[in-house]
Amino acid sequence: MNSTGEVVLCRFGELWLKGKNRGEFERVLVRNTRAALAQIDPEVKVEREHGLVIVRPTRRAAEAARRLREVFGYSSISLARGCASTPDAIAQLGVQVFGAALEAYPPDRVVTFRIKTQRADKRFPLTSPQLDVHVAEAIPSELVPRIRVDLGHAELVLGIHVRKEASYVYVGRESGAGGLPTGSIGRAVALLSGGIDSPVAAWMTMKRGCEVVLLSFHSYPWVGEAFERKVERLAKVLARYQTRTRLVFLPLAEIQQIVKDQTPPAYRTVLYRRMMQRLANRVAHEERALAVVTGESLGQVASQTLENLTCIEQAGELPVLRPLIAFDKPETIALAQRIGTFAISIENEPDCCTVFQPERPILRGRIEDCVRAERALPLEELLTRALAGRRVLDLGP
Repeated sequence: MNSTGEVVLCRFGELWLKGKNRGEFERVLVRNTRAALAQIDPEVKVEREHGLVIVRPTRRAAEAARRLREVFGYSSISLARGCASTPDAIAQLGVQVFGAALEAYPPDRVVTFRIKTQRADKRFPLTSPQLDVHVAEAIPSELVPRIRVDLGHAELVLGIHVRKEASYVYVGRESGAGGLPTGSIGRAVALLSGGIDSPVAAWMTMKRGCEVVLLSFHSYPWVGEAFERKVERLAKVLARYQTRTRLVFLPLAEIQQIVKDQTPPAYRTVLYRRMMQRLANRVAHEERALAVVTGESLGQVASQTLENLTCIEQAGELPVLRPLIAFDKPETIALAQRIGTFAISIENEPDCCTVFQPERPILRGRIEDCVRAERALPLEELLTRALAGRRVLDLGP
């Protein structure tokens, strides 16, 4: 094994809490890591080693490190260099890495620094504090006037990981995506509109370890093909966060038209969403998913009162996950900006939710009224035809 050269150190976050089950989560995380880097470096080596995942790129190491920040399960990422696990080799490499990092600071001011060693190999001849001192003493005298030790709030932290096979030196940690490895918890179907909320809800579900199948409804001809292209772009952003992504489009126009013609106007929106719930359940069963995910936030619009959410959820059998249920809109917008969906979501393109909206929607619907209204509808025929009109896209990471 070549221990020298650039590597990416990927640190676990929540996986530390998984006890005897941690190995299974780690295996999924390694699989996701390889998939995320497949297009950047098909020959990359990914190794589990003493609470770390060490990624050994054959090329484009900095790009690999940036890409790994989007892999759920890592708390932080560092681009590092490896060397032999001897005090002098570590000191020599440490001085090189430290000097290069110092060049990024203005030459006319003092930079605070510290050295922080983590020693996994307890047979190493120096303790962690002793190695810190050993490396510090190797810093060239011409650099000393530019630096000052600060153990509490240092600007520049030189990190050292001491391992039996090799040791690694780095400067700085970039925050990882956190959460659990996508696919380690199961699979869910997430409803994806063209708005701000639903992509964020899908992303949050991925972060908690669920692989997400995306389901979008279109209302052609009242909503044009530009809406589908917008949803595809949102799906491609989300696809960066899991190893495989399926996007399913289902037609809703016929259902909306019949609901409009044959049911009370005030209940129209709730009944549309009950039909969406039924269709999502059917897609979930086909995809072996165990839940449905929505971007609903309590009280945000008329269909999201507690009573109406109860009416909608009753139409399906599977649990409904609502990651944004207690979010204010600014909180959701901030997350959408962070993950890269916001700019697409705010493009002015009508979706199926805007078709045939009643002037005065019911605020506190009752399940018995919904069931009564649906007796006038050929439910099974409508669901069957909608499912027959599906369009499926399979997206890579």
